[in-house]
Amino acid sequence: MSFSEQCRGQVSSRYLAAEKGAYPVVLSACQRAVTEDQGFLVKALNALAALTEGQPDLLDPKGLQLLVDTLKQHLGVAEVTCSGLRCIRHVCLKHEQNRQNLVRAGILPLLTGTIERHSCRANVVKEACSALRVMTFDDDIRVPFGHAHDHAKMIVQENKGLKVLIEAAKAFPDNPTLLGELCATLSRLAVRNEFCQEIVDLGGLKIMLTLLADCFDHPELVRQVLSVLRAIAGNDDVKDAIVGAGGTDFIVMAMTRHLSSPQICEQSCAALCMLALRKPDNSRMIVEGGGALAALQAMKTHPKEVSVQKQACLLIRNLVARTQAFSQPILDMGAEKLITEARATHQECDDVAKAALRDLGCKVELRELWTGEKGDLAL
Repeated sequence: MSFSEQCRGQVSSRYLAAEKGAYPVVLSACQRAVTEDQGFLVKALNALAALTEGQPDLLDPKGLQLLVDTLKQHLGVAEVTCSGLRCIRHVCLKHEQNRQNLVRAGILPLLTGTIERHSCRANVVKEACSALRVMTFDDDIRVPFGHAHDHAKMIVQENKGLKVLIEAAKAFPDNPTLLGELCATLSRLAVRNEFCQEIVDLGGLKIMLTLLADCFDHPELVRQVLSVLRAIAGNDDVKDAIVGAGGTDFIVMAMTRHLSSPQICEQSCAALCMLALRKPDNSRMIVEGGGALAALQAMKTHPKEVSVQKQACLLIRNLVARTQAFSQPILDMGAEKLITEARATHQECDDVAKAALRDLGCKVELRELWTGEKGDLAL
């Protein structure tokens, strides 16, 4: 069994290899191979990727420079690029400092450039999307705050990230796995009002709704498309564009079709919740299109899934907050019982459930946590 296979097999094997000094040996092999044999370079990079998975602290300045140089020098070689991208993803996952160092070293234009350069190679585009997406994570608990938002802005504003991803989506209409990666990355970049609008202007909304209509047999892709709609609906003008294009019907259809999937139910409710926020006309479309009923069915189907219960409560609240006329029809669907059960079962749902019950006109005890009055303090 090869070193790479040993490291990929078990976490303990990777940890033992690192403890015994494998990193400098593997790095040295990569450095020698950069200017020599491409076939050996692929094997060396695969070993480095396997070793650093879950061990991003192993990366040192020499390794970082190697990864940047490898992508620069071998951008046209698909296999080498794939292996290098995998290394970048592994050393950046849950490691904020590595992300920032790589961004400063110029990795972002190399990642978007890879997608453009290899626009016909699904495996390369997939790896590049994954690496690009990791740059927008804020998952390192060792730092008080990260640069996820700044990195997302740089990808969009300085490296044409949205256009690159949407063009790639157009090139692979029949590859659900890759489309899911592209959608997951797009949703991470919709961090500003103007970025949401740009996705629509570039044809992204049309692509998302087409995928939602045509790819019902691919649950993971459906979930990722819903996450994009949820993200871009943060823009009020985009909300109206989604509803105007029939988006609410597609979302309700997706939730009804995949009612057994808590992930799809959560994302569907969250997307509808965003569309209803501050938009009474959109709320009417959602209620008349069966959105409220589908959300309550999701609550009934997944009573133990706190994320589903929470998003459904938020949706119900948004639907009735500015249109009290919807309260009684939704109560007639059994909303009060389901929301009350969610509140009793999940502590995380307490606030949103109370808000939903209050706006539905139900009797709910709102406890005053502090009156502002000075009292005796006991130390």
